[in-house]
Amino acid sequence: MKNIFFILGMSVSVWQLSGCDQSDASQGDNLGRLYLSNPSATIPAQCYTKTEDAKGMVSNPCYVCHTASKEPNFTNDLDLQLAYDFARPATVNRWDNLFVDRSEEREAISDEAILAYVRTDNYQSGGVVQLAKTLTGKLPAHWDGDGNGRWDGYVPDVAYRFDEQGFDRDAQGKLTGWRALAYTPFPGTFFPTNGSADDVLIRLDSPYRQNEKGEPDIRVYRLNLAIVESLIKREDVAIEAVEEADYGVDLNRNGVLDRATEVVFDWAPLEGRDMQYVGLARVAQQQGAAPLSAGAYPLGTEFVHSVRYLDIADDGEVVMAPRMKELRYSRKTRWLTYFQHRELADDELKDAHDFPDRMEPVIGDIERGVGNRRGWRFSGFIEDDQGALRPQSYEELATCAGCHGAVGALADSTYTMERKLDAEQGFQRGWYHWSQKSLAGIPEPQRQDGRGEYAFYLEQVGGADEYRSNQEVRERFFDEGGNLRPAMLAQLKGDISALVVPSARRALELNKAYLSVVEEQSYIRGRDAVLAPMVNVHKEVEAGQRTAITEPVTYR
Repeated sequence: MKNIFFILGMSVSVWQLSGCDQSDASQGDNLGRLYLSNPSATIPAQCYTKTEDAKGMVSNPCYVCHTASKEPNFTNDLDLQLAYDFARPATVNRWDNLFVDRSEEREAISDEAILAYVRTDNYQSGGVVQLAKTLTGKLPAHWDGDGNGRWDGYVPDVAYRFDEQGFDRDAQGKLTGWRALAYTPFPGTFFPTNGSADDVLIRLDSPYRQNEKGEPDIRVYRLNLAIVESLIKREDVAIEAVEEADYGVDLNRNGVLDRATEVVFDWAPLEGRDMQYVGLARVAQQQGAAPLSAGAYPLGTEFVHSVRYLDIADDGEVVMAPRMKELRYSRKTRWLTYFQHRELADDELKDAHDFPDRMEPVIGDIERGVGNRRGWRFSGFIEDDQGALRPQSYEELATCAGCHGAVGALADSTYTMERKLDAEQGFQRGWYHWSQKSLAGIPEPQRQDGRGEYAFYLEQVGGADEYRSNQEVRERFFDEGGNLRPAMLAQLKGDISALVVPSARRALELNKAYLSVVEEQSYIRGRDAVLAPMVNVHKEVEAGQRTAITEPVTYR
């Protein structure tokens, strides 16, 4: 199976236009230009990692993405742990920023200067989202992807004011529909110790937020979000006690309408067992307009994902900074049945066999987003060379499309909801923003085999990132012989911040390293915060070259 990522939208084979030009985005560039300087921009830099070091030690970071999948994801790409199974255009690693020495740039920035920078909010000021004003006002010509004089994509509308249930509210206290969820960071790159903090917010479409009279109803919305959580996790979800008769739905699946304290996962339609949404969504579901299935979000589901710099609190704790590196957005625009998902996976396998050296095109545009053939579209914003947020270029968006395409670890094209903290784990039933409570004190997540997930990652990888470049974690968790320290694993079990959060010194240096990429606007050559040129990364591989991994392992 070829390591190809499949993108949905207009049928344009853009990679064929690609050349050697490495021009970076600038204030005057047409960000919407349908052009890729990197024909394999959908394949992330992490996929070029070396899986064996000079001493013959094998490292397998591949398993967290390429794994046995859960239906309706039929990708099942465990085999990609065993080989760099790329189409020929992807055999050259064009993520050149991995190999740049930025030590001089970092030394030129003082700690005070970088802290002042990351503490400056570039999303909103005085409650006004400047980016939204620009998008809805006189649109800069180089932002106008389709040339019609207006922005036809997502306009940022998150207020980042969260109540005691994690709901976002505007300056007048009105619900925006967004709700923050707390989760355990995806292993590797998404650990803050590797460069960035991030958050995730979800918003369901309006029928899921309204009662059967069509009125906004936060109780209905809470229940539907719990139902979605149950469907994605495929497990029971604890809720505050409700009278099922008020909603006409047997939430706890005991055969009667009574008092429910949990949403019970019980979905087997071929055996006559189904689940229902509540409120107006229930009416729509009965009319066939709100399909439901395990492992799938409702139509119209949206996610916002901000990627941020690292800040240092007064007590020395490393936390999420106000300044955003990126604001990412996705929306589910099309429903696929289980059969359609299986058919898609079969088509992808056939295409990879019949056309092994053909890259799938990145299809879409910067306004409406690029797609993934699975019903989702992805768009986003990133810092310009002055630190203000701008739309991501067509090539910059290709990276998002790759990670949310044909990847075994995905649950309906996403990573986070499956990793949401359970209601029983404490604070606000797992519905909160990191500005309300930090990562400190969250217990280590468990694999299905009962082992600690992060301890397993450290064991498989030999470090905390795909490149094994995080020396701080190496020294903290491994002894001189490369063995994991039992005392640190015990600490990790009760508090993931022991692993995923960097020291204040490292946080400052990571911020400085990334800032030089911002000033260059060289995102198309890589967005990692690199403290020293990478060693454990291939600059080029042979098509089908074997990795050092002999036995694949699973993510879950």
